[in-house]
Amino acid sequence: MSKKRVVTLVVILILLTNIFTFGLTNMMTIKYKDKVIIPTKEYDQLTSSYKKYSKAIGLEKYIKDSFLKEIDEEKLIEGQLKGMFQALEDPYSAYMTKDEFKDFTEHTKGIYGGIGVIVTPGEDNLITVVSPIEDTPGERAGLKTGDKIIKVNGEEFTADNMDKAVKLMKGEPKTTVSITVLRKDKDGKNDYIDIDIVREEIRLVTVKSNVIENNIGYIKITSFDDLTYDDFKKDLNSLMKKNISGSILDLRSNPGGLLDVCVDIADEFLGEGVVVYTETRNGERTYEKSSKSHIDIPLVVLVNEGSASASEILAGAIKDRDRGILIGNKTFGKGVVQRIKQLSDGSGFKLTVSEYFTPNGVNIHGIGIEPDIVVDLPEEVEEIGIQNLKQDLQLQTAIKKMKEMIK
Repeated sequence: MSKKRVVTLVVILILLTNIFTFGLTNMMTIKYKDKVIIPTKEYDQLTSSYKKYSKAIGLEKYIKDSFLKEIDEEKLIEGQLKGMFQALEDPYSAYMTKDEFKDFTEHTKGIYGGIGVIVTPGEDNLITVVSPIEDTPGERAGLKTGDKIIKVNGEEFTADNMDKAVKLMKGEPKTTVSITVLRKDKDGKNDYIDIDIVREEIRLVTVKSNVIENNIGYIKITSFDDLTYDDFKKDLNSLMKKNISGSILDLRSNPGGLLDVCVDIADEFLGEGVVVYTETRNGERTYEKSSKSHIDIPLVVLVNEGSASASEILAGAIKDRDRGILIGNKTFGKGVVQRIKQLSDGSGFKLTVSEYFTPNGVNIHGIGIEPDIVVDLPEEVEEIGIQNLKQDLQLQTAIKKMKEMIK
């Protein structure tokens, strides 16, 4: 019997023992001829709990005895745990295996070992390179936007099992991974390229800044991880030293991240007051507030349908407190908060424990935040930001509005 299986059984026995003990010590008992008789209601509760767990154990045994193929006991137990969270029918709550939890926490830390490439499932069901991260092994090896990664270490992959391919591309720095790329040549013919890449420690850059037209500061935040606030603070200080007259904060396609990092950034723009508050199902509220000290220059915030969670908290606070103007499209609408915990064996979970409200008491879950000025991008525009200003109508509008505000 595996160690995890033993642990599972011990947990079940402890639960049943606690339930039984609680029942005996907390309910009114009936004595008959010096014997304790448990009232029917409490007895039914105890037997129901026992039946619930014994059913799962019985089904597991039947599967092991009767299933056509060999059983991976580890996967069977993991499946039971995953199913418990899936039964909540909440897309934001999930049980994660040790490897899955490690990948998840690497993302929030902003540092991992790998080649430095952002990929996505392509319409052709191939793993498609969105872009190599600047100054990483992937970029130096010549990976390009639109490349199709079809093999990793000689094993073929499609977008259906992209997670496994990504896991293989990650690894300890100074180790080598081999990938095969499918790329169209100048004549449109398929060109297969084998590349050996030495992994390095990859530092995700979530903040970028520029000065537009001499006096407008532009800061783009792509997510909120452990390193984001320090990077943001450095970029903000650098822009302020250049005597900018106003700032454009670009939160488009930012899926969110760590709440405390979002609140720290909000504190740089807002005066004293509420940034956001969360509320549990029991009505318990927790308030996150900003201090009195802040930069006092005009502010425009860019948002779109990809701005979610922490991005919406920041945008919602700025809008509710009349600190700046929102431009773009309605945001995604994720207004719930997850608690993240690691278990002793390295696995972990995230569980939705509360919902959040903007300073004016608005919960935007499933609704989103409407910008003050709606600007749609043409469908053919694939890249947004300073590097594609000629086609980025939302950024153009933000610049125009900022010029009006700083006159």
